[in-house]
Amino acid sequence: MTDQAVGGGPLLPETGEAPAATASGRRAPRSRPDGAAARPAAPAPAPVHFAGRRRELKELHADIARAGLDTLSGRKGARSRVLLIAGRPGSGRTALAEELLRELAGDHPDGVLRATLTGPGGEPADTGRTARELLAALGAGAPPGAAEDELTEQLRGALAGRRALLFLDDAPGAEQVEPLLPDAPDCLVVVVSQGPLTGIPDVRPCTLGGLDSAAGVEILTRYAGPTRITVDPRTADSVAEDCGGQPAALVLAGAWLAARPMSSVADLRQALHAVPLPEDLPTGARPLFRAFRLAHDALPAPAARILRLLTLAPAGLVDAHLASALAGCSVAAAATTLDDFAALGLLRPLAAPEDGAAGAGTPDAAAHPRYRLPGCLAPLVRALLREHERPAELELARARMLERTVRLLQSCRAMGEPADSPARHKVAGLPRSLRFASKSTAAHWLRSRRVALLDAAAIAVADGELDTLDRRLMAALTRTLLVHQGPEAAAPDLYALHGLVLQVAERRGLARERAAALLNLADLDGRAGRSAQALSRYRSALEAARSVPDPVAIGRALESLGGTYTQLGDWQRAADWYGRALELRLARDEGADAARLYGRIGSAHTYAGRWGEALTSWRAAARTYRRLGEVSGQARATGEMARVQEYAGRPEEALRTCLEALDVARKAGDGRLEAALQLRIADTLDRLGDPAAARLHRSVGERLLDDYPE
Repeated sequence: MTDQAVGGGPLLPETGEAPAATASGRRAPRSRPDGAAARPAAPAPAPVHFAGRRRELKELHADIARAGLDTLSGRKGARSRVLLIAGRPGSGRTALAEELLRELAGDHPDGVLRATLTGPGGEPADTGRTARELLAALGAGAPPGAAEDELTEQLRGALAGRRALLFLDDAPGAEQVEPLLPDAPDCLVVVVSQGPLTGIPDVRPCTLGGLDSAAGVEILTRYAGPTRITVDPRTADSVAEDCGGQPAALVLAGAWLAARPMSSVADLRQALHAVPLPEDLPTGARPLFRAFRLAHDALPAPAARILRLLTLAPAGLVDAHLASALAGCSVAAAATTLDDFAALGLLRPLAAPEDGAAGAGTPDAAAHPRYRLPGCLAPLVRALLREHERPAELELARARMLERTVRLLQSCRAMGEPADSPARHKVAGLPRSLRFASKSTAAHWLRSRRVALLDAAAIAVADGELDTLDRRLMAALTRTLLVHQGPEAAAPDLYALHGLVLQVAERRGLARERAAALLNLADLDGRAGRSAQALSRYRSALEAARSVPDPVAIGRALESLGGTYTQLGDWQRAADWYGRALELRLARDEGADAARLYGRIGSAHTYAGRWGEALTSWRAAARTYRRLGEVSGQARATGEMARVQEYAGRPEEALRTCLEALDVARKAGDGRLEAALQLRIADTLDRLGDPAAARLHRSVGERLLDDYPE
C-alpha cells in the first residue's frame, strides 16, 4: 500500500529543509512528485532535504527496538507502540518524524496514515472528524453522523491486523492522541507534540533542542550557496547560533540571504539583530520571531498583505484561486506570489495527489499547485493580521473568497452534467481560470479540496455575517458532491452540510430552511439506524413546516414518520401517520400521491394482520389508480387485495380477485406483473386442490419471466 495522508503537518520551515534551490541562490523549478496517497484524505508533504538530527534518529530506532512494559511483564502488547517527538514549533520535529517514517516504511507494508491534530487556527482538531478522514484513507466508510466513539472504534477495527504507520502531527495533548491509538501491536504510532503525553503508558519522548552548528550552516549554504558562507564561516556560525539552531528560523534567514545576492552573511546577522522584540516574548521564541519578521518586512506591501490574509484559508489549504480572491488580485499574480513565498520558506508546497487528473500544464482551475502555511508560522502571521487589517477589510476578503468558491463549485458541478446541458453551456462563458478541462479534472479538484470546502462552509456559518453567501456555498457544495460522488458516498459530508444549514436557519428564524435541513438530517439518521433521532427530527421538521406553512415539507414529514414507524414494525403508528399524510394529499387533490399512500396504509394493516382495514385501503388504492388511468398501478393494488384475502383464509375470493388483477395487468402490458400474478394463481389453485390448472398457470408464469427478465 502506498502512503496515505490525512492532513499534513508543517514540514518545510520546521525542518531545515530547503525548497529546491541552486547553489547560486536562484530558485530551481519545484518538482511535483507523483508518489502520493492512493486514497488521499488530505495532502501529503512534498519530499524535501533533511539536515542533522542523526543522533535523534538513532535514539528513535533504539526506542522501537527496546522491550516495552507489556513485553517485560511477559504479555504481548495489545496496542501499538507510541513514539513521541517533542519540541517547540519550528524545531524540526515534523521533519524528523517524516525522515523516520521514510526509514521505517519498508517494514510496514500497509503504508503510512497521517493526521494533523491541531487546526489552522491553533484549535484542537475534532477527533471524530480525524477518525473519519483516517477511515476514508483506509478505504473504510463510516455512517453519516456517527458519534466520535463509534468512529474511533471503527478506526481501531480497520487497523487491527495491519502493519501500518500512523503519524499524528502537532498533537495538543494525550486527549487527542489516545482515542486514535490502534489495538494493533504490529502498527507503530509516531506523535509530534510540544509537551509530554501524560496518561499514555510506555512513552519516552525524544526531546529536540537546537541543531548543531554544522547542520545550521548546511541550511544557510543550501539557500545562499557556498561562496558567501565559505568566505565568512565564523559569522555563519554566529547566525546559526542567533537562530537558536531552530530549522524554521534558519530556513527563513537563509532564504532572505538567497534573495539578496549582494548581501553578506554579516548583513544577515545585522538585519536579524535589528528586528525589535516584544518585551514579554520568551527567550526560546525569539529566533523564529526575528527571522519571520525579517522575511515579512522585506516583502513588498501587496505581497505582505497576501501573506497575512492566507491565515483565513479554510483548512489552511492555499492555492492561487484562494489567494487571488482574498487579496482581490489576478490569479496569475497570486500564483507568482505563492511561488515566491515557497522559495522564501513562508509556505510549504504540497505533493500533488496521485489520483489527480490535472497536471502542471493543464489550463484549468484544477492546475494550480497547493500550499500550506506552516504551523510554526501561523500564530505569527495571525498576529500581524490583527495588527494590520481592519475587520471590515477581513469581512470583504472572506466574502470574495466565498464568492469565488461558489463559482468554482458551480463550474465543477457543471462538468458532471451532460455535454448539452444548460449548466455546461453557462460554464463555457466563464473565464478559463474558472473552468475545468474535463469531468475527471473537476472530480480531482473536488477530491483534493473537499476538506477545505467543508471547512469554508463551517467558517462562513460561524462568521454569522455572511449568511446569504454561506447558504449559496452550502447549496453549491451539496449539489456538486451529489453529481460527482452520488448520494451514498457523499452522505457523511452531506450530513455535516445539512447541520450547518440548520444552524443558519435557526439563527435567522428561517422556518422553511429549518424544516428542509431537519428532514435531510432525519433521512440520513434513519438510513444509519438511528430511528429515535430520526423520529425526533421529523417531528421538529413537521412543526417548522406547519409554522410557514409549507405543504410539501409537511407531506414529506408525515410520510417519513410513517416510514420510520414501518421500519420499527410499529404498524399502528405507521398507518396513523400515513393516514395524516393521505388527508393532506386528498385536500390538495394529489391523486397519484394519494393512491400511493392508500397502498402504504394497506401494507401496514396487512403486516399487522388487520385484514378488513387492509382490504379497504387496497380497494381505495385500486379505485384511485383506475380514476387516474394508471392501469399498472390498478393491477398491482388489485393483486395486493388478493394477497390479503389469501392471508385472511378466503382462497376462493383471492382467486377471483387475482384473476381480475391478471386481466388488468394484461391491459397494462406489464409482463413482469402478469408473470407474478400467474404464479400466485398457481399457488392458490394448489391450495384449492386443482393441481392441473395450477401447472398450467405456473407454466405460463415461468415463460413470462423468461420473456421479461429484470
